[in-house]
Amino acid sequence: MCVVPPVDRTLRSGTPAVSRRTVLRASATLGGAAVLAGVTGCSSADEASPAEPDPLLAEARRARADAASARAVLADRPDLVDTMTVIADQRTAHADALDAEIVRATPVTATTTPSTTAPVQPSDIPTLAQLRDDLTESAQRAATLARSTQGYRGGLLGSISASCTLVASAVQA
Repeated sequence: MCVVPPVDRTLRSGTPAVSRRTVLRASATLGGAAVLAGVTGCSSADEASPAEPDPLLAEARRARADAASARAVLADRPDLVDTMTVIADQRTAHADALDAEIVRATPVTATTTPSTTAPVQPSDIPTLAQLRDDLTESAQRAATLARSTQGYRGGLLGSISASCTLVASAVQA
């Protein structure tokens, strides 16, 4: 019969070696604590809190208002049918794209449903200079928001800014 001597669990330096079981217990405890901290206390800075409205809502409302203004100008100035139709169609397409992105990014729950922007009607017929100023401001706001937004949203806002800049330059007062 062979007798196995007891295993010495100390290192050469005289300090006791840590068993594999102790390492596994410690890592499980630390891992659980990290997950718990991530779930309870931390949130991403990119996530909008439920109280904050989506920043694209204002841009979608603005796009609908610009489209309505272009249609109002068209009713008063039929000689500008080509320019105003393009502006109204493009700004409506911008609003639709923004609404689609808002709906896509908004989690749907049993108690809330995402709402799209309501159509806007101008209170009076804007002048061409007012329409151009509104389009220029829309371009600047979209560009500013695009710089602070990443991914698809940033690209969408950048494209909207470029389009608004182009059509604003086509409006001659």
